[in-house]
Amino acid sequence: MSEPLEPSGASESGSGQRTGASHERTAEEHRLAEDEQRAHNWKRWGPYVSERQWGTVREDYSADGSCWESFSHDHARSRAYRWGEDGILGITDRECRLCFAVAMWNGRDPILKERLFGLTGPEGNHGEDVKEEYFYLDSTPTHSYMKALYKYPQAAYPYAKLVEENRRRGRDEPEYEIGDTGVFDEGRYFDVQVEYAKCTPDDVLVRITVTNRGPERATIHLLPTFWYRNTWSWGCTHEGCWIKPRLSRAGEGRVFGEHVSLGRTTMMFGEATAGASVTGKRTGKGHPACAAPVLLFCDNESNARRVWGSEDSPRYPKDALHDYVVNGEKDAVNPAEYGTKAAGLYVLDIPAGGSVVVRARMMPESIDREGGDNHRDGVGEEFDEVVERRRAEADEFYAAKFHAHMEPEARNVARQAYAGLMWSKQFYHYSVKDWLDGDPNQPAPPPQRKEPGHRNLDWGHLFNRDVISMPDKWEYPWYAAWDLAFHVVAIAKIDAEFAKGQLVLMLREWYMHANGQIPAYEFAFGDVNPPVHAWACWRVYKMTGKKGVRGEGGRDRLFLERVFHKLLINFTWWVNRKDPDGKNLFSGGFLGLDNIGVFDRSQPLPSGVKLEQADGTAWMAFYCGTMLSIALELASEDPAYDDVASKFFEHFVAITDAMNHLGGTGLWDDADGFYYDQLLVHGETRRMKVRSMVGIIPLFAVEVLEESAIRRVPGFRKRMQWFLEHRHDLAKTISYMRMEGDADGDGQEDSHRLLAIPTRERLVRVLRYVLDENEFLSAHGVRAVSRHHKDHPLVFHADGREYSVKYVPGESETQMFGGNSNWRGPVWFPLNYLLVEALERYHYFYGESLRVECPVGSGEMHTLGEVAAGLRLRLSRLFLPDAAGKRPCHGGEARYATDPAWKNLVLFHEYFHGDTGKGLGASHQTGWTGLITELMREG
Repeated sequence: MSEPLEPSGASESGSGQRTGASHERTAEEHRLAEDEQRAHNWKRWGPYVSERQWGTVREDYSADGSCWESFSHDHARSRAYRWGEDGILGITDRECRLCFAVAMWNGRDPILKERLFGLTGPEGNHGEDVKEEYFYLDSTPTHSYMKALYKYPQAAYPYAKLVEENRRRGRDEPEYEIGDTGVFDEGRYFDVQVEYAKCTPDDVLVRITVTNRGPERATIHLLPTFWYRNTWSWGCTHEGCWIKPRLSRAGEGRVFGEHVSLGRTTMMFGEATAGASVTGKRTGKGHPACAAPVLLFCDNESNARRVWGSEDSPRYPKDALHDYVVNGEKDAVNPAEYGTKAAGLYVLDIPAGGSVVVRARMMPESIDREGGDNHRDGVGEEFDEVVERRRAEADEFYAAKFHAHMEPEARNVARQAYAGLMWSKQFYHYSVKDWLDGDPNQPAPPPQRKEPGHRNLDWGHLFNRDVISMPDKWEYPWYAAWDLAFHVVAIAKIDAEFAKGQLVLMLREWYMHANGQIPAYEFAFGDVNPPVHAWACWRVYKMTGKKGVRGEGGRDRLFLERVFHKLLINFTWWVNRKDPDGKNLFSGGFLGLDNIGVFDRSQPLPSGVKLEQADGTAWMAFYCGTMLSIALELASEDPAYDDVASKFFEHFVAITDAMNHLGGTGLWDDADGFYYDQLLVHGETRRMKVRSMVGIIPLFAVEVLEESAIRRVPGFRKRMQWFLEHRHDLAKTISYMRMEGDADGDGQEDSHRLLAIPTRERLVRVLRYVLDENEFLSAHGVRAVSRHHKDHPLVFHADGREYSVKYVPGESETQMFGGNSNWRGPVWFPLNYLLVEALERYHYFYGESLRVECPVGSGEMHTLGEVAAGLRLRLSRLFLPDAAGKRPCHGGEARYATDPAWKNLVLFHEYFHGDTGKGLGASHQTGWTGLITELMREG
């Protein structure tokens, strides 16, 4: 096969281990460089297809905003999407024009399996939940190689059973999972493994390996499917509204595509090999078992007859493949063999334990023509050589990223975590103005959509049409701004430019509101997430370049300046909107912690009640400290930033003073030694004595200022010195410590200053709760609510109602925020990660002079650096197998410990049981749980 395998200068002989400055670029690093320099568009194709487009706000055109009912899973197979596409383990280009995914049928299911099934928010006893077994196994940042696995039962998929049983169960019971139905017992399922490998940026190879894990021969109908996203049915005029494209038969196993923007594309289907029965045996509803595919064509358009009962329906609609395969309707597909959706149907009869390989390929017509006869059999013998080479290059790339002494099990976990981060990229399209107004060729949206208070009415400027990192492409197939900040910190180690690009994107004028607010998430763009964007920008800046180096390999100051100016606008929004009384005590919003408080903090409080939030105020101090650090970095080369640095220094001190001293003790409770939210009830102050993450977040606001760095910014130094000499009432919150020697070599003794909310004494007192295994410290990290509240719930009365908070280590027992997430006891990665970072900064300042007992009651004293390392280890153990092969994240499921087909697979859940470590919530939220890649690193 003729194909240019390597970018110019790429090396195939790297050792796979970093050697400092002498490290030779891997082939994947060359591709990343070429993509960054726009020499080759290596990222045009990727896993950008959603795993659930149905049930989203974007596709909801109902009067009451009931998105789950407006566009159901049942509708999804028959109804064209307006804003995106979904599929199983699929790929598409960065504008989601041409898509590819795998469909299948086991001969027993009532529907063709084209997309992942799960419960809607109202159906699940703990909210929405995907009910499938699938795993992201590998991906390079350019998606030059990707691998994922879907486990498909051989029995009829238990759709009704899953819905009925979960509906029956209450909130105090666990979710009923697909594994509980018994469909995977005795290995009676197919492993459908999909691999993608790029010959060139636009020449993509697809290798699908289907393995029968069961004890008997079994048949599967496999349909690798190409289709164009429907951009022509709506009459829209904004960017990306293309005229109708066309797919047509171009010979045996070949399809030709024409698209006004994407151009001409050739798609090829090879014969199934290695164990497929081709005896002509009849299976299912009259389909012959075969190795060569039958090409099927229809249109990616709604079946109006089925969905709405309309006679004005296309002849060969979106669900024609279902009718052909499942219902045996031979005339369901287009006999003229053209349309906007095409599949190659393979009927594979696979012996017990056997495997079948199906190959497909997609390339621009220009490459097909250049290849001549070499491309007539473009899915032949050399196909596998290219796939294996790309797989080896992926191994080489990640070997260079991991520490040489990293244990194999830790490498396996980190590799799958990176795979999940890469697979969770999604083409996200949502023009709020067009969504509000409706499309010319469609019925007008309900008038309620433009009534005051309706969803996203104030966000008409927002126009999203980008590839974005999603929290979970099934449960959360929409970006969440504060989630994304953690995603990019994990991604930055393997793809710095993508990480920086995502941070810049959220601050662009077609995302950020004119008032300075960053959009939260599609259910309510105006909701309030923690202000962690500045932290992520600063963190990524420092991670992706060498300090003091100019040019290639140095830190990206242009990026830092770009984001800083936009963050100034966002910071001002926070000050103006969330501190209405000007007391430097902030409140207003749930701040990402769905149900952690007594009340739903996004809703109006009981009459006469006002809330001052310990976490809201601490987040603003955290924001101030980060902006101060960025300003000082920029001021070191541009004195125009001196004044801004001074502004954030003084604001940080003012917030810290308010938190610790306003009205006497601020939000600090000296009797308990903890920070609490504070309620003003008809003029009376009452502390909400819930020991939760709300009171730990104040520890995050800590920055260390080096005297050597301050000397390089004389304007700021002068202003700070005046402040320290003349504002003794506030300066007492700043700690000072001399360092040994002259670390920076400028001939002056070094020292550093600590900016932090808690004093040393208060820090130690809070940590006595954090490090107590009867309070916050679990075997697998720090809980969101203290275990103390298991037997001592907080009860609060207002307006004749009783409100309470207790320790709930697993799924949520309340409907607050939909009930699919729980912050009342489980372990959550983002805040654990920030706590680890904070402890490391405290240790940098206090060093050996500060030791604390950990765990409390053990008699063992440790530095804060050692405590941070211990937390890293506890969090890592969630995913590492014990001596019996069990990983806590799998919750004791035996197959993950003993079955060779399951034991090396890892899922990265949204959060983890506070006692057992079992993964809960969204099962593929590798996004912020992908921070495990950072926590597992050495040092």
